[in-house]
Amino acid sequence: MKKLAASLVISSLAASAGEAQERPAGRIAPPDVYVVAPGLGDYTDELLFGDVWLRDELKPRDRSIVTVSALIASGRIAQVGGHVGRALDNGVIPSEIGEIITHLAFYSGWPNAISAVNATKEVFDKRGIEPVAAEAGQPLELDPASEAARAASVDTSTGPVVPGLAEYTNRVLFGELWRRPQLSARDRSLVTIAGLIATGKAEQLPFHLSRGMDNGLTRTEVAEVPTHLAYYAGWPNAMSAVPVLRGVFEARKAAAPGDAGADALSVQKHDPEAAATGSPENFTGSVRVESRFQTEEPARVGGATVSFEPGARTAWHTHPLGQTLIVTSGCGWVQSEGGPIEEVRPGDVVNIPPNVRHWHGASKGASMTHVAVAESLNGSAVTWMEQVTDDQYARGPEAADQCRG
Repeated sequence: MKKLAASLVISSLAASAGEAQERPAGRIAPPDVYVVAPGLGDYTDELLFGDVWLRDELKPRDRSIVTVSALIASGRIAQVGGHVGRALDNGVIPSEIGEIITHLAFYSGWPNAISAVNATKEVFDKRGIEPVAAEAGQPLELDPASEAARAASVDTSTGPVVPGLAEYTNRVLFGELWRRPQLSARDRSLVTIAGLIATGKAEQLPFHLSRGMDNGLTRTEVAEVPTHLAYYAGWPNAMSAVPVLRGVFEARKAAAPGDAGADALSVQKHDPEAAATGSPENFTGSVRVESRFQTEEPARVGGATVSFEPGARTAWHTHPLGQTLIVTSGCGWVQSEGGPIEEVRPGDVVNIPPNVRHWHGASKGASMTHVAVAESLNGSAVTWMEQVTDDQYARGPEAADQCRG
């Protein structure tokens, strides 16, 4: 094992100082890992910390920011303390760690943030770190034109429906949080992107990826984030981010000053390896999502081709600006809340109005594939809700018989 790897990871995975002392020389994972899952121990030593953490595409400080952010956002609090210690060793200062937690309270919820505070306080206490001062500082300057356009969009789209959310979004989230000087704009973007990928919020990524690159993140750095997070948030979340990154990269390249393609068409080549499995949080059954696309602002259309095996379906959900489904194969069902289950077949087009609760998927006896298209509003194209129960799915004997044969 390389000396650099060993020096970087001394506090990353240990649950206690005693466990760290018991770890055999040259090994990084906790001792119990080698007893229960020796293959995991080998991958931890040789691959995760002996290879991934040493890649030059992200500096150790940035990797620590990404890792801590992902762990907090996804509620992996048991691992936060070790990686907070490592972040301190990699040059992230205590006030920045505190601000990462503060920032993620808005993007992953207060419970995760408060739990992270408790885990971080233990690390600070062991290291004798003084309480973080509530620094005043001069608020960061944000681009006035971009902020005016963003705020107007929030007022127009969200204000009439959820005025309180619109008011807090403009006044607090972007008017205060994103201007706090305890983290640079670049680092805030890095924290946000890592949190969104780790929690599978790919539909929120286009706005923040572009914002992050405007804030100073390079394409290489942005591309390395899902590579790193494949090990901390899983391959499905990392792969789900890939088509979104591709779309943002291509759109920015086309719109770059002096680029001949600012007004030219572009072709997103089909990549079977970029397909992802539908998240069990948002789907029931076997679902495959591929050819995901997202246009760059000012356009806001995005979508994907989604294939459902028999019995598979989405959870209940809504779209702020509605959705269009184009059925390409098989036989499926769609239903809006309170309405009947409707059969859909190839060539059928389903129009779902804004903010209407609905679900769609395959029938009991046949698979179904459709192209789903929706517009994003303030970076969001969908709000996921509870799963469609088996009873709800089976309701309506007339619809249940139509797709047979």
